[in-house]
Amino acid sequence: MAAKTHGMVAVRRTPETAQAQALGLAALVQARAAAAPASVSAEPVIRAERLTIRYGEFAAVREVSLDIPTKQVTAIIGPSGCGKSTLLRAMNRMNDFIERTSVSGRLLYQGRDIYGPGWDAVELRRRIGMVFQRPNPFPKSIFKNVAWGPMINGYRGHLAELVEQSLRKAALWEEVKDKLNQSALALSGGQQQRLCIARAIAMQPEVLLMDEPCSSLDPIATRHIEDLIDQLKAQYTVVLVTHNMQQAARVSDRTAFLYMGELVEVGDTSRMFTTPDNPRTQDYITGRFG
Repeated sequence: MAAKTHGMVAVRRTPETAQAQALGLAALVQARAAAAPASVSAEPVIRAERLTIRYGEFAAVREVSLDIPTKQVTAIIGPSGCGKSTLLRAMNRMNDFIERTSVSGRLLYQGRDIYGPGWDAVELRRRIGMVFQRPNPFPKSIFKNVAWGPMINGYRGHLAELVEQSLRKAALWEEVKDKLNQSALALSGGQQQRLCIARAIAMQPEVLLMDEPCSSLDPIATRHIEDLIDQLKAQYTVVLVTHNMQQAARVSDRTAFLYMGELVEVGDTSRMFTTPDNPRTQDYITGRFG
């Protein structure tokens, strides 16, 4: 039978189950913090200030203020329908393609409001790339999947070198270097997702947005993507939407918890998963609801 927790419908779990989950998450974040301490950035690359996003009359995101630090992995967590993906898509204006979407407040990239005058949305999406929930390679060769974006945007460098560098950064080069002219659709799901990451990297962005990139992958492919995310933050800022608490604990430096469109809490992942300030955060990460 469902139980109520802070006004939210919850799945009834025993205290022992919640404690075991909390201990497991704490062990993950402590191991990550010890292995790879997060760098400190003075200025965020992206900043939301009282950001509200509406679909018609419905406010999917409400009054969210959030900083995304440079060259760190920020995870956005929360139950289905809480506004995670809407917030993520706003960061490179992908919501522009959804009818009756409106935005209020400010969303700054490098100090400029991306919804203000003077921003070219196409240029913004080059600087802030995106990887979607399901792999979506083009029905073209592996080479053309990576090269296509730079080609149509007037890239003047050595294209073959760019393709190789992008595939190497996506940890895919060794697996595909002898079949670059074969169809990308012949790759496994995990390989296709890494190809999509290489495709985004080839546009030489500063920020990579990832909307549940492992949700359709098996555990081995998921581990490849998580290892890759950990490597990518040396060169890119990564914002990751995930339902998976263990994944957030393994790969993120900071975590933001959304519920019903509102930002409940944000902070270092090591603190959020061990001593959160808000009891709703504790209830969510230990599986008491959501």
